[in-house]
Amino acid sequence: MRVEQDGSAGGDGLYSAAKKNYPAAVSGRLRTIKWAVLMITLGIYYLLPFIRWDRGPNSPDQAVLIDMTGRRAYFFFIEIWPQEVYYLTGLLVIAAITLFLMNAVAGRVWCGYLCPQTVWTDLFFAVERLFEGDRRDRIQLDKAPWSANKIARKGAKHATWLLIAWWTGGAWVLYFGDAPTMVRDLITGNASFAIYMWIGILTFTTYALAGFMREQVCVYMCPWPRIQAALTDEWALNVTYRSDRGEQRMSTKAAAKAREAGQPAGDCIDCYACVNACPTGVDIREGMQLGCIQCGLCIDACDTMMERVGREPGLIGYDTDMNIERRKAGKQPIYRIVRARTVLYTVLILGIGGVMLYTLMHRTLQDISVLHDRNPLYVELSTGGIRNGYTVRFINKRSEERSFSLDVNGLPQGSATIEAQGIETVVSGLPVVTVAPDDTRELRVVVTVAPGVALPPSTDIIFRIVDMKTGESARTGDFFKADDDHGEAEEHKP
Repeated sequence: MRVEQDGSAGGDGLYSAAKKNYPAAVSGRLRTIKWAVLMITLGIYYLLPFIRWDRGPNSPDQAVLIDMTGRRAYFFFIEIWPQEVYYLTGLLVIAAITLFLMNAVAGRVWCGYLCPQTVWTDLFFAVERLFEGDRRDRIQLDKAPWSANKIARKGAKHATWLLIAWWTGGAWVLYFGDAPTMVRDLITGNASFAIYMWIGILTFTTYALAGFMREQVCVYMCPWPRIQAALTDEWALNVTYRSDRGEQRMSTKAAAKAREAGQPAGDCIDCYACVNACPTGVDIREGMQLGCIQCGLCIDACDTMMERVGREPGLIGYDTDMNIERRKAGKQPIYRIVRARTVLYTVLILGIGGVMLYTLMHRTLQDISVLHDRNPLYVELSTGGIRNGYTVRFINKRSEERSFSLDVNGLPQGSATIEAQGIETVVSGLPVVTVAPDDTRELRVVVTVAPGVALPPSTDIIFRIVDMKTGESARTGDFFKADDDHGEAEEHKP
């Protein structure tokens, strides 16, 4: 492969250096929507860790918190324990199906408006225009020799980029600890090395992805453009150039002369406003392309130009492949947002969300897990009785201390006794275990069956805990092992 001095590949090489893109500023309805989305999403991201939520005296008061030390996740009134990771699975499934639904309705609308890469890149573009000017000014500044003015303008831009990237990384870290405390520790230098390390990593990645790599992330790194092509159909809205109206392209003067001569002339004046406005440098007039993120900025740019030359807007707009074919056939366009695909996705989202909501509203605030001893599975006592050992974990999801009685069912009535090591409180023959607020407690428990009781080799049993104050309970199953011939031997005793 031969590489030219300007960095581009020559000859038959397979590599070509990316050309820097200089998107122009545009104004219009879609640009306003993008600004609103940017301010709302970034406002939520940066400020959410500082919102407080009272959960009681023994729980953190940060509204949204992923407590790695305490192994909890908090979202306002919702508290998720490690045993409830299926809620995270459900959220991921809902997010994926929602992405499919958005694609079925309006193509890569996620990429154009909501994707973090798009949002932060848009913000970085705004900063770049603030210090270096619009498209033409930035091109000229890059071509100009280095001077004090150029150094000052570019230095201010990069300093602002780094500040945004730093706060982006810092805001992410704040979701994993108490935000005000962490901010104070960061300022005073008392935060842990891990916190500074992660802020540094996230600062660098934000600065690099939004400041330099930009559209390269969308074109080469992101898998979604390749996946969504297999999920779309002819009814999905996509940013579309109306070639039936725009061709043949020519200047306004040439078009006027052509029309006077009775020759066809399109509305496209070949001004490249749509190309110059595109953040990925795509020419939408060449049809759908991998680099098009469906942001709609080319629509605003084209409509502005059409208004200037006195022509009808809408030369570029959201349209469907079906309508492109219908216009070619001289038919009126039709739109079908509600169709089998979108209905299916909506039903799945509502169904999964409904199941999650139901389980969340009806979940218990106590739980129990049991692990049977593996070696040995059972012990035959000198008296002839059989003993099994278990590790039992008591889970208290309330913000107050609770006492639970522990019982076992499934063995012959009156034949079994249960003991929890280290527990002296016993009520009606059952150990009573105290568990701290919003905490777990693990104990060694033994279940003993009296001699002379016939048992099969394995008996299914149920461990049950009951709140001594409220009566709320939880249960889980396990087994009780005995000698293979224990039951037979006892049955044949005279």
